[in-house]
Amino acid sequence: MSDLTIRCEHKPSPAKLEVMGVEDWPIWKKEPATFSWHYDQTETCYVMRGRFRVTPEGGSAQEFKRGDLITFPAGLTCIWEVLEAVEKHYRFD
Repeated sequence: MSDLTIRCEHKPSPAKLEVMGVEDWPIWKKEPATFSWHYDQTETCYVMRGRFRVTPEGGSAQEFKRGDLITFPAGLTCIWEVLEAVEKHYRFD
């Protein structure tokens, strides 16, 4: 079975973000909403503003906010709840 764990690093160093090239990644914005989502590819994202909760299918909700560097694994199906308008850089691997 594959590992469908959502990984989060709170407030990674600016140096790490620079090495990863986060500033050059596309930006995704979303107003408060609730929707289901399935990841076909692994997504790494860095939250610039907002707050949201992600509940994996059959798992516990996790809340994320500004300054979080998150990795959503390929194969994950979840429910997104955008609590405060979100703006994030993202990259698919």
